[in-house]
Amino acid sequence: MAKNYICDMDGVLVFGSQIIPGANEFIRRLEQAGSKFLVLTNNSIYTQRDLWVRLQRIGLDVPANAIYTSAMATAQFLATQHPGGSAYVIGEAGLTTALHDAGYIITDQDPEYVVLGETLSYSFERITQAMRFVAAGARFIATNPDVSGPGEGGMVPATGAVAALISAATGVQPYYIGKPNPLIMRTALRTIDAHSEDSVMVGDRMDTDIIIGTESGLETILVLTGVTRREDVSRYPYRPTHIVASVADIEV
Repeated sequence: MAKNYICDMDGVLVFGSQIIPGANEFIRRLEQAGSKFLVLTNNSIYTQRDLWVRLQRIGLDVPANAIYTSAMATAQFLATQHPGGSAYVIGEAGLTTALHDAGYIITDQDPEYVVLGETLSYSFERITQAMRFVAAGARFIATNPDVSGPGEGGMVPATGAVAALISAATGVQPYYIGKPNPLIMRTALRTIDAHSEDSVMVGDRMDTDIIIGTESGLETILVLTGVTRREDVSRYPYRPTHIVASVADIEV
């Protein structure tokens, strides 16, 4: 039976705006083997369709319905926890669209939640407003805990770094939805009707991709095209099932 594959995006299939060599061939091998697969990303900036178009433009051919973001998982979580709620949102279209689709109202008037995601331009004024809402009792949700990520020209600050600022000011820690929370893995597996015992997690980060795969009972493959280097692996109390140079070396 063909295994199912959950793959990170940044550092695994692409790096910035560059496709990682062998990524398309890896996707083709999955399709030819009849494997179910999902690209699982903590990036909440773009909608599913936006990401599909962006990947198409750089030459990576991934079906739109095979893309799943932390924004989508966040919206689904909130819809099950508190249907039809309201939120003050710091984020881009990927997050606001997902929340609207889930029936949420986005407001700056007494929101029930503060939802923080990736954004291309953080506003100190909006961060201050979010801090005040959290201090006043709004429940604090963040799409993912990554403090940095790969970008054009090098690493860039990410959601976790801004969440830390709000937490330091309020004493309130957010509930993170994205990797390494096993919640997003369970949602991802349900999306493709897959089970952990028949599935593989492919990622470039020990602290998000490999730990979520390990804690969710998946086989794990660490690729060395992103954040984690081979010499870093021994510092962690858990290990990937396999380590490969890139997705080009994964035999399906």
